[in-house]
Amino acid sequence: MRSAVFAGVLALVAVVVPPTAANAAQDPTPVPSTPIDFDGLGGLSTETIAYGSHRRQAMDVWWTADGAKRPGVFLVHGGWWSSGDKRYMKEITRSYADLGYTVFNLNYRLSGDAAWPAQRTDALTAIATARKHADRWSFDPSNYVVVGFSAGGHIAAAVGTYGDGVSGLKGVVGLSPIISPLRAYADGEKSADPNKRKLRTAAIRLAGGCAPKGKCSRVWASMEVAWHASKKDAPMLTVHSDKEFVPPVQSQLLKQMLGQVGVPVTVFTSPGINHSAPLYREPGVAERVQAWVAERLG
Repeated sequence: MRSAVFAGVLALVAVVVPPTAANAAQDPTPVPSTPIDFDGLGGLSTETIAYGSHRRQAMDVWWTADGAKRPGVFLVHGGWWSSGDKRYMKEITRSYADLGYTVFNLNYRLSGDAAWPAQRTDALTAIATARKHADRWSFDPSNYVVVGFSAGGHIAAAVGTYGDGVSGLKGVVGLSPIISPLRAYADGEKSADPNKRKLRTAAIRLAGGCAPKGKCSRVWASMEVAWHASKKDAPMLTVHSDKEFVPPVQSQLLKQMLGQVGVPVTVFTSPGINHSAPLYREPGVAERVQAWVAERLG
C-alpha cells in the first residue's frame, strides 16, 4: 500500500501547479478582543494585530521600542493543523524577545476553517504584513527566521520552500516538523501507534477530507515540502526525537532534496520520544536552536 501511494503521487510532480501567491499584506489592525496581558514585560512592548479578516488571522507582536532595527522571529504553533493557539507559545515568545528579537507569534486558519494551502498563505500574509509595517515594530524586514512546532513546523518549512525563495527569510527551524504529510498518511495506515493514526487522519483533513489520489492529488503534492525545493530556499534546521511518531526520516528527504540545489539542512536527533514543545524543553535543545538562529541572523 505504501509503495502504491508514493508511486501514484510521485507521478504527479511534473504536473503540479505552483502554489497560490499569498494575499496582499493587510494593514495591521489591533484586536481589542484579545489583548495581551502579560506581567513583568521589562521594557518590551506588545500588541495583538489582525493580518486578515478571519478571527484566526492574528498575531502577537513583542518588540523593544528603542528605534533600532532588530532581526525578527516568527513562531508557528502546532496542534495537528486542527487545534492549538498562539497563547500556548507565550514562554517561547518571551524567550526570543528577551534575546533582542522582534517576535511575531502567529495564529492561522485551522484545517476545520480552510483546507491547505490556507495555512501557508496565512503565514506568508502575516510575514508580508510585518515587513510592510516594519518600522512600527523596530523590525528589520530583510532579516528574519520562521520557527514552527509539529504541524507548525510543516507550515514553516513550506514557507521556506515557497516559490523561488521568500525575501528576507534567512532560515527555518522545525521542531518535530511534519515534512511529508504523504509519508504520515502511509505510516499511519496500519500502525499500532495511536499518534501515527491520528496524524494520518489530520493530514486527510488538511487536504480537505480526501486521500492522496484522484482529484486530491494536487493538494497532497502541494503539501509535500521537499518537492518544492529550489536553490534560493532558506537553510533549515530540524529537530526530532529518534523514537517519536514524527521520525527523523521525515527530514532526511528534505535534506536530500534541498542539498541537491545547494541549500543546507541540518537534522538534529535527540534520544527519546518527546515531540514538539516537550522536545524543545529538553536540556540543550532550545540553546542549540537559539544558537543556530543567532548564526543565521548575525
